[in-house]
Amino acid sequence: MRWTDIYDIAMALADQYPDTDPQFVNFVDLHGWICQLEEFDDDANRGGEKILEAIQAAWIEELAD
Repeated sequence: MRWTDIYDIAMALADQYPDTDPQFVNFVDLHGWICQLEEFDDDANRGGEKILEAIQAAWIEELAD
């Protein structure tokens, strides 16, 4: 998984952290959790605020479905 795999990352986070409300996760924690995903294989430095916002929004959407 790479930073551009927004929906795949969101689904993986939803599976990994089922009891977490993503709207209350700060970006520092979110960045760390993404980098720790087993399937994640990208440069950690490329995960900026805009991509983290998109992933967080996709995670929120995933839980709403």
